Parts: sequence; C-alpha cells; structure tokens
Amino acid sequence: MQGVYKLSETPELILKKVPGKALIIQLFIVGITFGWCSTIFGQTGDAAAKQDSLKATIRYGDKGFEFRTANNNYLMQIQWRLQTRIAYPYDRDPITLEEFGEDQLIIGIRRARMKVGGHAFTPSFKYYLEYELSASALLDFRAMYEFSPALNLKIGQWKTHYSRERVISSGKQQAVDRSILNFAFTLDRQQGISLYGRLKGNGLLDFNYWVSMLMGTGRGATNNDDSNLMWMTRWQWNPMGTPVAFVGSDLREQQPFILSLALAAVTNQSPFTRFSTGGGGQLPGFEEGIDGQYRVNQWLQETSAMFKGFSWQQEFHWKEIDDKVNLTNTLLLGNLVQIGYFFHHLIPSFPKRMELFIRHAFYDPDTEIRDNFREEITFGTNWFFRGHRNKLTLEYSHLEFQDNPEDLSDGSRVRLQWDVSF
Repeated sequence: MQGVYKLSETPELILKKVPGKALIIQLFIVGITFGWCSTIFGQTGDAAAKQDSLKATIRYGDKGFEFRTANNNYLMQIQWRLQTRIAYPYDRDPITLEEFGEDQLIIGIRRARMKVGGHAFTPSFKYYLEYELSASALLDFRAMYEFSPALNLKIGQWKTHYSRERVISSGKQQAVDRSILNFAFTLDRQQGISLYGRLKGNGLLDFNYWVSMLMGTGRGATNNDDSNLMWMTRWQWNPMGTPVAFVGSDLREQQPFILSLALAAVTNQSPFTRFSTGGGGQLPGFEEGIDGQYRVNQWLQETSAMFKGFSWQQEFHWKEIDDKVNLTNTLLLGNLVQIGYFFHHLIPSFPKRMELFIRHAFYDPDTEIRDNFREEITFGTNWFFRGHRNKLTLEYSHLEFQDNPEDLSDGSRVRLQWDVSF
C-alpha cells in the first residue's frame, strides 16, 4: 500500500516510494526540526553554557511563527497562505475572442503557499523561500546581503523589481488579481543577481534604485539560451522623503501625504515574448521561438501615492518586440490607473474595515493594427478582518476585447475571494 514502509526495506527502496514533491517538503521539514531542536536543547554541562546565546525563542509575529536565537544572529519565520476564489462566468482575463463565450461557475483554491524567511549568521544576511504547494513549484529562493541602506546585494530567483503592480504580493493586492496589463508587460520571476538600495538625502533628494543582471528565460530555467542576458534598471524618486511601500490599500492611514515617481527599463533577447509564474511563453500571434529569436525592449513610467486612507497607483507601459527570424517589429502600449479609499474618513458611519476601489486599464497589442485593443474597468470592495492577512474581496469587472473593426467582444465578471495568511 502506498505510503507504508517496512523496517526491512532499504533506504533506497523507501525513497522510491515517496512522491517527488512530498520528498522535498518532508526533507525540508525534517531539516528544520533537527536544526532548531539542536539549537533549542543545546548541549549539557559547560558546553551548554557556552551555547546559551544560540538557544532559540519561539513566538508568533507579523510573518508567522518566528524562531530567533538569543543573540539575534539567526531568525526563521514560517508562514502559510491560502487563497480561495469564486468566479463567474470565467476567472482569468480572456486572451481570445472565444473565451468571452465561457459560462462557468468556478470555485477553488487559487493559491496555497509556504513562505520561509529570516536571516542567518548575522542580521545583514537575509534569505527568503516561497513554495507553491498546489502546483509543486519553487517560486522564490533568494539570498540578500545588506552592506548598508544604500547598497544591498541579492542573488537567486525572485519577482523582478520592475512594475509596482507585479511586485506587490498577490496577498497584499487591493483587487482580487492584477490588471489585464500584467499578461503582456510583466517580467515576472527571473534568476540572476541585483544591486539595490535607498539613497536618502535631504529634502527632495530621496531615491530608491534597482540594477539587475538576469537570465531572462523565466522561473525555473536552468540555463540561458545564448550569451545575451536580461538587463533591468528601476529608479524611484520619493519627493516627500518617504517611499510608498509595495502594498495595496492605505491600511496605515498614512500621514503626511507620500508620493513615489518611478522609471524602469529592460532589454532582453530570448525565445520568449512574455513571462508568467509558469516561466517563459508567447503573446498571442507569436510563434514558439528559437534561441535568441526575440529582442524585447520595454520601459514604464509609474506614480503611486497614499494619504489618510487614500491610495493611488498608475503605470504606463511601452514594449517593442523585434523578431529576428521573421524580421517583424511589434509595438505594445498600455496604461493602468487604480484608486482606493476608506470612506469612513468622510462618512463616520461608514464601516472602518471596508475599502472601495476602482481600476481602469487598457493596452494595444499592436499599434500598427487599427481598432485593436483590450480594456478593463473594475469596481470592488475589501473587508479587512486583520489587514491583508485575513481579508475578503468582492469585485465586478467589465472587459472589452477587439482584434479589428469587425471583431469586438465584451463581457462582465464577478469574483469573490478570501485570502488568509497565518
């Protein structure tokens, strides 16, 4: 019977019976258990006294269960996250005209994740791991060393710090999911190395920067397709002296007013025209690529602000795809505006836990084709039981899709989502 192991069996036979994804998780948990037990219980006698500074305390904090040594040189935080969703008549954003004809009631688990983070050896050396349990996929695994607030080094796999909408965790978004722009313009997760930091000056001289050298072949890629890498840079100006955090909704009721203005750019040559959590892929109308087929250049302009329950987010995207095989050039444009507000600041009787938001997004997948566009307008509300760690989101979206003057489809969608982290 599967899952039952006999004492007489060799370790090799037992390992063959364990499913791959289960083995990874089990080994990880076993490693955590033995590592921290040895730290907590230490040794006996004089040797144990010398280990007092390494004994750990356990508490529950903002990022789940925390294991921390007395000298604070080691910290591990473990958090679990569950996101369930009901959607009708479809869930994901339609990418073809035919998908507007779907008529389904969808109920299911959208995300189920384990997050592990903290620091090791010194508080300056940080690490983070995120694993999607439902898809058995390693999403993030990165290590960061903080030399100073102005200079930090990161290596591994992570969500590229390009657009605010994508960088914001799906558990800290304002809406149920990201806008229609995300499909066409995100860089998603990449493997590589990055320098980043905050240059804090006097008055208006406050900046954040990110400079990254990446594989450019998406999540889970084990090697590059050629000698060309993805190069990305993002510069963010914080004129009020405080950066706007990468989080949706002004739950802290920020005062005074804060504002961030950003520009970012990227260049990459690979077999892919788009990226997602699943890795590299193609936009509609592009064939499966060969090594180095597509040179993609893109940039964005971004604004964000928060003040006393009000939040603002805007992004303008420009993307050029140069097909080196078919000798074609395609230009994509898009823009996003999203606003949220806790109306109890204006109407005292309005529930304090409730936020209302609205989003408008559109993009043109090929500026050479007349009457070719995608558009979304979304209205929604959040009810925060315990901030973003336990919230309920309800939204209504109207979507329009046109390929040419004759082919136009539109439709409406309703989604209800519960997101909880513990």
